[in-house]
Amino acid sequence: MTNYKHLHYFWMVAKSGGLLPASEALHTSQQTLSGQIKLLEDRFGKALFQKRGRKLELTEAGKTVFSFADEIFSLGAEMEQVLRTETPSGRAIEFRVGVADALSKSIVYHLLEPAMRLPEPVRIVCREWKLDSLMAELATHRLDLVIADSPIPTGLSVKAYNHKLGRSGQSFFAAPQLAARCTGSFPATLNGMPMLMHGDDSEVQKQLDRWLESEHLYPNVAGVFDDSALLKAFGREGHGIFAAPTILEAEIISQYGVKLLGRTAAIWQDFYAISIERRITHPCVLAICNAARGELFAPM
Repeated sequence: MTNYKHLHYFWMVAKSGGLLPASEALHTSQQTLSGQIKLLEDRFGKALFQKRGRKLELTEAGKTVFSFADEIFSLGAEMEQVLRTETPSGRAIEFRVGVADALSKSIVYHLLEPAMRLPEPVRIVCREWKLDSLMAELATHRLDLVIADSPIPTGLSVKAYNHKLGRSGQSFFAAPQLAARCTGSFPATLNGMPMLMHGDDSEVQKQLDRWLESEHLYPNVAGVFDDSALLKAFGREGHGIFAAPTILEAEIISQYGVKLLGRTAAIWQDFYAISIERRITHPCVLAICNAARGELFAPM
């Protein structure tokens, strides 16, 4: 019989595009992977990979094996998910979710909280990481869901599906003492004022940069932050104007004691639930998607 551990190693190498990324995702050595795949090739009597320079490409036999392996492990993941969610009465459903590290923690809470309202008890395990790393965890079924502000990155060989949750424009806030110095109408009032920016990896920051240039606005960059909570903390103390998702307007004003300067839909942030399911059946994922589309991102 086929050794399914060898088959899984082959499948991961084929999905991730090479021995190195597969070894990192599986927490094993490249030599181990190579040896296991060789045993599988010996079992089938056919080469499954061929070298093209430094890259590994699937042979025709490899493509055939990969298509079957993809189906086998996708079905296995669905089986595991069904068994985990169909738990005896009183036992918690384990819900493993990955969160892209660029996301606002407040939005993540609002997105995930509906899963905790299910009639069945839920035990949530939340991991924060870079999106590429989270996708590797999803591919190996260590996660049930990934929450991100962008769809599956192009070039990733991961069989997963984007479920768009909604979109939010951006609002601009300032501490009262700084807001008092902002004269004129929005957005012209931003010109020449101190502003706190998101890190260079942020998609929202890239849009903000383009928008400021198109509006001929040139604020003074007072700080750059990868962490949105830290950015808001500096904003609360009056160190600069900051932008945040419009759907959090009331919460930010209440929590940080800041003033709203204005808002724009020309800068937006999309939110996605990424899962291995095309048709969502996991109760926690269903609750998240339904609440996001029906409540959090519902038209005002």
